[in-house]
Amino acid sequence: MALFNLGTLASTPVIKNNFDLTTSDSTDVFKFQITSGKNINLSLTDISAGDDADIRLFRDANNNGVLDSFDRKVGLVSNRGSNQDEAINFKTSSGSFFAEVSRFATGSSGDVSYNLALSATEPSGTFPISASSSNLLPKEFVLGDLSSNVTRTGNVNNQNTTDVYSFSLGFLESVDIRLDGLSSDADIRVIRDSNNNRIVDAGEVIGSSTNAGITSELISNINTPGDYFLQVTEFTGATNYNVSFNQFSVPA
Repeated sequence: MALFNLGTLASTPVIKNNFDLTTSDSTDVFKFQITSGKNINLSLTDISAGDDADIRLFRDANNNGVLDSFDRKVGLVSNRGSNQDEAINFKTSSGSFFAEVSRFATGSSGDVSYNLALSATEPSGTFPISASSSNLLPKEFVLGDLSSNVTRTGNVNNQNTTDVYSFSLGFLESVDIRLDGLSSDADIRVIRDSNNNRIVDAGEVIGSSTNAGITSELISNINTPGDYFLQVTEFTGATNYNVSFNQFSVPA
């Protein structure tokens, strides 16, 4: 097991690209601290084709600086199949934490390569009342080209504050995006990752909707061809949601 000490995690993402897991060294652990209540964001991407890797998050519950069996009693895991992107977005108080990337043996062969990004974003209001949007862009839910209407359901909460959908628009295609079915406040924003670094940089948020309470959210008339990300983020309290991508044609 390899251990990497990242120090204090802040809003500027820490990027660890082109790391490898092998049959003899199948786990990497990244230790970090946050100094106040924040949203911890982990994004595991570019897992090598035909392989599988998972990510787990643990708090150093006994404050001994070691990831041990006591810490492992409580944790969060993202363990989607194959080489799909993995993500953890967790609203929590200050402390020391371990992010563990592990090779999933079944379906994997030889070395498993991956990219990892970590950040700790400030809550959008007084902690612990509100969460914050992640500034990382894993492809959690891949919709592909929106050539027809698409509806998805999901849930955001303190242990999963943000869901990320990736989609694309072709020439003369446009979309309206609606979030409804809420029982607590949640918001949406659309990002165009112009430099393809899988991070939300300045100027890349092209639309957002942040109505108060359980009022529906709407972003209208996205109509430039290209690739996009939609983030659904908890603001206050756990909620189920429906998100609808209503596709239509743009006149030539």
